Amino acid sequence: MSVVEKGKSHTNEETHATIAAAATESPKRENWASGLEFLMSCISVSVGLGNIWRFPFTAYENGGGAFLIPYIVVLFLIGKPMYYLEVLLGQFTSKSSVKIWSICPSFVGVGIGQAYAGVAVLTYYSSLLALTLYYFVASFKNPLPWSYCREEWGLNCVNSNAHANSTTDTTSTLNSRLTSSSEMYFIKEVIREYDDISEGIGLPNWELTLALFVAWLTTFLVIVRGVKTAGKAAYFLAIFPYVILITLLIRAVTLEGALDGIVFFLKPNWNELLNLKVWKEAVVQCFFSLAVGLGPIVMFSSYNKFNHNSHRDAIIVTSLDTVTSLIAGITIFGILGNLAHNLNISNIHEVVRSGTGLAFISYPDAIAKFKAVPQLFAVLFFIMLFVLGIGTLVAQANTLVAILCDHYKWMKAWVVALITSICGFLCGIIYVTPAGQWILSLVDYYGATFVIFGLASFQIMGVAWVYGLQNFCDDIEFMLRTRVSFYWRICWAVITPLLLLFIFLYSMAELKTLKYAGMDYPQSANIAGWILLAIGFVQYPLWFLWTTSHNCGGSLLEGLQNACSPADDWGPSEPEVRKQWLIYKKEMREKRNAKSNSSQLWRKLKNTFCNSN
Repeated sequence: MSVVEKGKSHTNEETHATIAAAATESPKRENWASGLEFLMSCISVSVGLGNIWRFPFTAYENGGGAFLIPYIVVLFLIGKPMYYLEVLLGQFTSKSSVKIWSICPSFVGVGIGQAYAGVAVLTYYSSLLALTLYYFVASFKNPLPWSYCREEWGLNCVNSNAHANSTTDTTSTLNSRLTSSSEMYFIKEVIREYDDISEGIGLPNWELTLALFVAWLTTFLVIVRGVKTAGKAAYFLAIFPYVILITLLIRAVTLEGALDGIVFFLKPNWNELLNLKVWKEAVVQCFFSLAVGLGPIVMFSSYNKFNHNSHRDAIIVTSLDTVTSLIAGITIFGILGNLAHNLNISNIHEVVRSGTGLAFISYPDAIAKFKAVPQLFAVLFFIMLFVLGIGTLVAQANTLVAILCDHYKWMKAWVVALITSICGFLCGIIYVTPAGQWILSLVDYYGATFVIFGLASFQIMGVAWVYGLQNFCDDIEFMLRTRVSFYWRICWAVITPLLLLFIFLYSMAELKTLKYAGMDYPQSANIAGWILLAIGFVQYPLWFLWTTSHNCGGSLLEGLQNACSPADDWGPSEPEVRKQWLIYKKEMREKRNAKSNSSQLWRKLKNTFCNSN
């Protein structure tokens, strides 16, 4: 497929030159104190609950090992290219995820839609941190409250504590499905879940509400002091979790029956590779794990120095993210293998219910089996989960603050941070009700999942096809002083957008009514879900029409050309760098136009994919 390059995007550079002297007088954007702060911040947001919480249960729902091959393929063909693209856009413009669309104003709805999806994630993500705090406090009790069964839970409950299991009488329940005490504790004591939400969502749990408040208070205290303080905190947020995770991995692989679970995780079912649903889930997981399509990566990179080596950082973060997901997967499935052994279940897939609670069932179950001071390890583990979650929550909240402050220059950052935290807390209360996990799954499915990777298709097409891949590569080469490889070019121009578009269309065609743990949602909940989905998707066409009509000077075609051409403020934010960039772009254009010894189409293809200047 050839790359679409608008002629208007070239001619507008002449207009840009006339305004170079009148560069923006807004205060210069902050920079990271060092490049390492940016790297650590990216690790803290990309390596988070998406790896520890979402990856294992997504793999669990999609056949274990059958999910790994699509995930790794998707990482190289979609995840890495999208991540690097967002890093480059933020660093080149020093702007937030909405303002970067001065590259192609008609696509500003993509940035707004992604911000909307980010808000949806922001509301429920904080409730997961509330759960970690709840478990953190419970970890100080002796014995651990999830390690033993209560009488009211019935005879089918099996103690998670390894020593207690030896005395559990299961002779009368051999024909019934046994349930671990860690699962019963999560359902009955922590979230107090309803089996049906048709009668209402119930009242919020006051303990979880208090934990939710602490989570948002912590977030506010970090974001109110600006990105530089967040950069300092990122060292701890990025490094500390690995110490605990690796320790838990060592414990998990030594549990009895763990090998069966690990084999289930690593052994692929080749038939599942033809299941497009598995590939779709791999794309969704890749986006959530790397935090692309939401804005934090653009926001973080916008604080980089203009010539920072972001290519190196993008490779490090995306590779480390994958390794972390694999470690978490091996850990979880080792624990599931042990659970299957203790519950006399031969099929790993039948051990516990899939869903958002998996990490709050399997991990605590493993901790309960520690022979030496399980309370200490439980405290450290849930601190780790909280640290992982705070890193992502801080990044997502900071993204919203940056978007609003970039657009409304008169706003004070600390006021926006306070309002964001208050609103986030109030919205999060709905997730700590007995119907909270039902609502979380609904918002995640309709308000975030489809919106994020659906708009990502338009994101990469807007850059590579409308602005033009060669234009964008020229910008990168000017910024980084290095050539853009064939791998990045072919992914941005052809492979990534077409794969995203295909998987998105398949997902829409196969879209079915959402279920929670095999149970149907009420009709009113499904309607609410479709409204959430529509609000996210409608942003792109609405803003496309608005920018086209707003730029329509004479004819509709002229308005479309103007709306699809870079705005006057596209480019580097520093006046001197911007002036040099405009000169560079003009020289590159003249150099290519001077080569007229080959056909125009062949010359464009050669310039685009072979980097022949």
